[in-house]
Amino acid sequence: MFNHPPDGSSDTTQPLLSAHVIGGRLLGGAELFYARLVNALHRRGHCALAVTHPNSLIAKELCAEIPQVPIPMRGIWDLWSRWQIRELVRKYQPAIVQTYMGRATRLTHLPVGQRPIHLARLGGYYSLDGYRHADAWIGNTQGICDYLIRNGLPAERVFHIGNFIVPPEPSPPERLMQRRRKLAVPDDALLVVAVGRLHPVKGFEDLLGAFASLPARLGGRPIYLIVVGDGPLNQALRQLAEQLAIADRIRWTGWQRNPGHFQELADLIVCPSRHEPLGNVILEAWAWRRPVVATLALGPAEIAAHQEDAWLVPIAAPEELAKAMRTLLEDAPLRDCLAANGHRKAITAYSEEVIVSAYLELYAHLLATS
Repeated sequence: MFNHPPDGSSDTTQPLLSAHVIGGRLLGGAELFYARLVNALHRRGHCALAVTHPNSLIAKELCAEIPQVPIPMRGIWDLWSRWQIRELVRKYQPAIVQTYMGRATRLTHLPVGQRPIHLARLGGYYSLDGYRHADAWIGNTQGICDYLIRNGLPAERVFHIGNFIVPPEPSPPERLMQRRRKLAVPDDALLVVAVGRLHPVKGFEDLLGAFASLPARLGGRPIYLIVVGDGPLNQALRQLAEQLAIADRIRWTGWQRNPGHFQELADLIVCPSRHEPLGNVILEAWAWRRPVVATLALGPAEIAAHQEDAWLVPIAAPEELAKAMRTLLEDAPLRDCLAANGHRKAITAYSEEVIVSAYLELYAHLLATS
């Protein structure tokens, strides 16, 4: 995590204008974090200019008072958008221009050696060809930061700042019961919830294989799997569920704007990813005070502690995943312990206060030393 420089050069008390550029239209992990960070900066009295795609769903996630500038950002060779970004910077003169993911970063080219400072945020192990021109870089895990340095970026300009999750408001019991009934699951069912894009890297095939090896009931209670998300494997996964004879115990919700409505129902949340740079689903589960089973992908292995705040299993190992799921589903006190420890970590190490303060300290540090 970025630490306050020892010389005390970082002043986070003065209002600061920053521009935040992102090219995505849908609401994935990066887009949702973008909205949370920009909203949080606004609440702290810092003017954050939101630069997004004209049809992006992000706009609806931002506070109404936040100034928004639509720029198409159709692709990395969109010279018109590149010019618009440069003109926007000239007009508003932000101190920091922070870009998110590849498209926005590639289209943002600022005068070298002059302000504003171009800060590129990475949430994955991407090719760095389109990122090297930035002035500084943020990785949201230490593993990503190590990757950036190994691939030639100067260590003194690479900073680790994680993500944060806004603590959710619990729903009233009657609302929870309504959601369960809408899912058509028995009132006493144990619910296993998995959230994510239905893509090969997310490991949903492994989850279905693990779920198929579990008994239909544990402790006299039926077990159901709730899959929240959509993606290219949608039909293939449904067919696999039929082949495994578990289709009647799975509920497919499709893409959901608020997956937390389903995470709140969970007795157990599973992150079966084969590749996961961070694992926002784990942070969300902790925020809901729900127990987690996750694979030893890079992100979960970094942020979670096995048998302390999560149960970690090897990647692409359905048998091990099934054992872990059964262990936790049969042991309510263990589930409660993992959930409580995870929640404690979420509200301390991954709180809005900690993460937003780290961003503001980094902005001030870069401005003081550039």
